[in-house]
Amino acid sequence: MAPRKRGGGGRGGLSFIFCCFNSNDHPEITYRLREDFALQAMEPALPIPGYDELDGMFSELVDELDLTEKHREAMFALPAEKKWQIYCSKKKEQEENKSATSWPEYYIDQLNSMAARKTLLALEKEDEEERNKTIESLKTALRTQPMRFVTRFIDLDGLTCILNFLKSMDYETTESQIHTSLIGCIKALMNNSQGRAHVLSHSESINIIAQSLATENIKTKVAVLEIMGAVCLVPGGHKKILESMLHYQRFACERTRFQTLINDLDRSTGRYRDEVNLKTAIMSFINAVLSQGAGETSLEFRIHLRYEFLMLGIQPVIDKLRSHENSTLDRHLDYFEMLRNEDELALSKRFESVHIDTKSATQVFDLIRKKMNHTDAYPHFMSVLHHCLLMPHKRSGNTVQYWLLLDRIVQQMVLQNDKGHDPDVTPLENFNVKNVVRMLVNENEVKQWKEQAEKMRKEHHELQQKFEKKERECDAKTQEKEDMMQTLNKMKEKLEKESTEHKNVKQQVAELTVRLHELSTRQAAVVPGGPPLAPGPPGGPLPPPPMPAFAGMCPPPPPPPGGMMPPPPPPPPPPGGPPPPPGRMPVGGIPPPPGAPLGPSLKKKTIPQPANPLKSFNWAKLAENKLEGTVWMEVDDAKVFKVLDLEDIEKTFSAYQRQQKEAEDDTLSSKKVKELSVIDGRRAQNCNILLSRLKLSNEEMKRAILTMDEQEDLPKDMLEQLLKFVPEKSDVDLLEEHKHELDRMAKPDRFLYEMSRINHYQQRLQSLYFKKKFAERIAEIKPKVEALTKASKEVLHSRNLKQLLEVVLAFGNYMNKGQRGNAYGFKVSSLNKIADTKSSIDKNITLLHYLITILEKKYPKVLMFQGDLQSVPEAAKVNMTELEKDIGNLRSGLKSVESELEYQKKRPQELGDKFVSVVSQFITVASFSFSDVEDSLNEARELFLRAVKLFGEDASKMQPDEFFGIFDQFLQSFAEAQQENENMRKRKEEEERRAKMEAQLKEQREKERKARKAKANGEDDGGEFDDLVSALRSGEVFDKDLSKMKRNRKRINSQTTDSSRERPVTKLNF
Repeated sequence: MAPRKRGGGGRGGLSFIFCCFNSNDHPEITYRLREDFALQAMEPALPIPGYDELDGMFSELVDELDLTEKHREAMFALPAEKKWQIYCSKKKEQEENKSATSWPEYYIDQLNSMAARKTLLALEKEDEEERNKTIESLKTALRTQPMRFVTRFIDLDGLTCILNFLKSMDYETTESQIHTSLIGCIKALMNNSQGRAHVLSHSESINIIAQSLATENIKTKVAVLEIMGAVCLVPGGHKKILESMLHYQRFACERTRFQTLINDLDRSTGRYRDEVNLKTAIMSFINAVLSQGAGETSLEFRIHLRYEFLMLGIQPVIDKLRSHENSTLDRHLDYFEMLRNEDELALSKRFESVHIDTKSATQVFDLIRKKMNHTDAYPHFMSVLHHCLLMPHKRSGNTVQYWLLLDRIVQQMVLQNDKGHDPDVTPLENFNVKNVVRMLVNENEVKQWKEQAEKMRKEHHELQQKFEKKERECDAKTQEKEDMMQTLNKMKEKLEKESTEHKNVKQQVAELTVRLHELSTRQAAVVPGGPPLAPGPPGGPLPPPPMPAFAGMCPPPPPPPGGMMPPPPPPPPPPGGPPPPPGRMPVGGIPPPPGAPLGPSLKKKTIPQPANPLKSFNWAKLAENKLEGTVWMEVDDAKVFKVLDLEDIEKTFSAYQRQQKEAEDDTLSSKKVKELSVIDGRRAQNCNILLSRLKLSNEEMKRAILTMDEQEDLPKDMLEQLLKFVPEKSDVDLLEEHKHELDRMAKPDRFLYEMSRINHYQQRLQSLYFKKKFAERIAEIKPKVEALTKASKEVLHSRNLKQLLEVVLAFGNYMNKGQRGNAYGFKVSSLNKIADTKSSIDKNITLLHYLITILEKKYPKVLMFQGDLQSVPEAAKVNMTELEKDIGNLRSGLKSVESELEYQKKRPQELGDKFVSVVSQFITVASFSFSDVEDSLNEARELFLRAVKLFGEDASKMQPDEFFGIFDQFLQSFAEAQQENENMRKRKEEEERRAKMEAQLKEQREKERKARKAKANGEDDGGEFDDLVSALRSGEVFDKDLSKMKRNRKRINSQTTDSSRERPVTKLNF
């Protein structure tokens, strides 16, 4: 049988009381002997032995009770008769309890047997209950049996048996009561100093206990968290807990070590909905981790550890936990938030600031910079920043690891104390800069790897370029196919619709013709011998019957006298006419025909010719027919030629450019390679830069232009730049003069010459650029048109908006007197003036705040008007003038492309010229897309005009950005005021709750003080570790710090109320 727990037997005869509030020392475990220690009514069967013998026997008994020195002295101070009575009572109890289950070997065998049979699937329910009963019996024995039982259990490695069982459990066992009972055995073992020391000294015990957090059994989780939280309070236990949580992170494959705790804290469905015990256990554990160990004295450690919880999102979870309204849980939540406020206040004092917003990178940087400024460390701080700029920032590869390394180095620098000890698990074990440097590979290997990496990088870059080119080509083809299919579908629908309409009209015509014939027959029958129809002129055709007038159709004009048809009109010119050939008209109008006289006073100029081509002077030549009466009739440049050094001019402005630098030795000058460049130098330089970026030969460029860039060689931005370097008439004339020196031309000159030989090069380039940009421009216009359409419909049909305007109208008429009152409506711009009216009671409250409060109480549905106007913010960005300008540009661009297409159709096609086929297909798709967008814009414009008129505004003056901007601004102001109302309400509730809580805490402390005083002679049957867990669970262990922080917060608030304003960091603002 399992041993029974007796109130006066074993170590249960002593009560252990945990004292939580001894000055600033570490929490201490103390003991006291019960005053009303109850003994069994018995007479000792044997006479009292001698004093020395009795002391020896009594000493063995006291050793089994595991008492401190203070209480051992209290026991030995008892009279001899009482010592003998206690001894006899214990011995009799031990004699009664001598069964198989009173020895540790029995339980160890049972544990090993159960661990060997790992699964519960094959067990009957009775067998499972029997196993659980055995483990519960062991838990009871560890609490009630004499100390030698615990010692024997430890010597036989019973703890390892329990841990092995925990490690080898299957899923069913993990979720059963057996798991909870095993954790209870460990808790019972830790209920005395020897067992606790043994558990803490075991290399794997705390890690295996932490693994039990993976279960879904809530009771097991609570037991594990209570043990781990209590271990944090034991000297040397805090770091073990942090190591165990790191072990659990690897065991559960989680991103951070406290992820499971925050997830369980946040869970509010199923069995976790009303589970307050687990959430209380988690918060007590978190507070113990933050405030114990190094957290008792180190602000840096607390901030470092708390940052992990904040990054996991603990603050919104804490706000949600307030809804449970559990006093114990609230105590732990208050402690967490107050400790956080105290730490942030202490950190702010270091930087002489009221508050530090640790979420703002800008504020954190500014504080560090101000702190470091004008110090010897500032240059090193700037060096760190400069090198951070050079750190890799790409998302791919091992970029994150570099920043992780930097993060861990800084963490260890902050946390490591002067002796080199790390209070947390060391981010980088045995970190030493010299050792890291020694680990680097030698210089030769680095060089080889760099060369290989550079080679691979170049290959990768080339492959990437090829891939991007093919990808662009594929995307363009796919987009063209999708556009074509979409256009075909729309055209098919339109054709079917028109076909149906045509059939209907044809049927109506037939019906009307029949009716007309019937009417004519009736008329002839009613009026016999009536006047016949007027015959037509001789030889002329019979007059046609009168055609019915259809809507939208004009009757045909009457034939001219004599029956002759009018001559056909001349054919209209082609749309836009053929574009002019390349080049510009000469300045000054039409030049005189060849052979015409130059004028009565103009002489033919004799201009000396240079031996070599010279650079051109880009001037605007004045037409000869405009020289009369100008200064140019009085000048003669022939005189100047006699004065000028023409050889020097030829040398200075020669069209030949040297490729190599001139050497000092004149004998090498004859070997220099010369290039011919006749276009402007700046223009040639920019053109050369563009060609180097394109990386295409002239032949490839020519092929791309003729094929309308089928292979996607020309990006849109390059096309835009190419349009700036279209050969001009002057360039073409100069290049034609030197076409015999084609091989010696500079790269820009050769490019312009080759492009000038393409028929209508500029028009082709413009058409290609328009084709590539068309889809992008349509994509930019469509969202604006859609936003305008949707927003207009929303303001037209929103009932909630109309109800809101009705309420505002009532407010205005009630508040305004005289001419400003008695209104039937108001301009929509007045909505943004509601917030200008301040309350006479509280200047922070406006009419808008009050309006929202009334709507919440009286018209809750009206608050949904914000959801009715979802498209208004986007419509507020639409400018109708710019939108119509964009549509106009598209229209004119399409006409230009169509004109060029007509021109190209009339001329013979060169080999490889695909302009007509490609552009014809593009025009078909683009015209339909454009007409679709244009129709959408017309619809949007009509809806907008309706919306403007609906609200009584002037449609000719009000633009969409102004009209919808009014609503957008009001929506923003409404949302801000709504949030401010909510904040004021929460602040008021928080103040009331805080006052209530302080009163309750004060009352509770008074009750506890009286209870402690009245319970001085009371009884407590628990063990010391149980008391530790109980104090942690209830939050009593934090009472002293909580009270101290409250007093500090009140004092600080009273000093800063009038001088500064501090943002409330959390809900608590004591």
